[in-house]
Amino acid sequence: MFKQNIGPGLCIDETSLSCGELYTVVTNRAGRGGRGTLVTMIRGTKSEDVIKVLEMIHLSKRKTVKEVTLDFSPTMMRIVRTAFPNATMTNGRFHVQKLFYEAIDELRITYLRMARDLEDDEIQRCREQNIAYVPFRYTNGDTRKQLLARAKHVLVKHFSKWTDFQRIRAEIIFEH
Repeated sequence: MFKQNIGPGLCIDETSLSCGELYTVVTNRAGRGGRGTLVTMIRGTKSEDVIKVLEMIHLSKRKTVKEVTLDFSPTMMRIVRTAFPNATMTNGRFHVQKLFYEAIDELRITYLRMARDLEDDEIQRCREQNIAYVPFRYTNGDTRKQLLARAKHVLVKHFSKWTDFQRIRAEIIFEH
């Protein structure tokens, strides 16, 4: 434990170092990964165990912590509330982005399923009328299913990094 590394802004996270063993790591954000960053590394993620170790740091020192960045884990939130009573909890950007990407992908998959159902209905109607099925195509040549299947990265990538094909695909998606 490096008590001297405590500062007003900390991060707490879990990591797996060897053979799947989990550790709780508390770092000082101001250290930016260099010397003076590590506050403590504790084997395990059970809140009671982590709190017990953090309480070895004098309360007055722990009260100087103003903000702790963490994931959405209730265990980590409990640790922060107990060990750093004056700290505000901030969810890490990585975790927020991950939830955002998952939500966007869930919507994309829902629309992809709807496109499959629509295509199945169109195919069935063509069979009943004894005519050849020709799928609907957008101006870029993609069918509904192809557009949605190929749009995964377009929807989560910054527009400045789109290729020409991705830009066209995005325009079609946002128009329809």
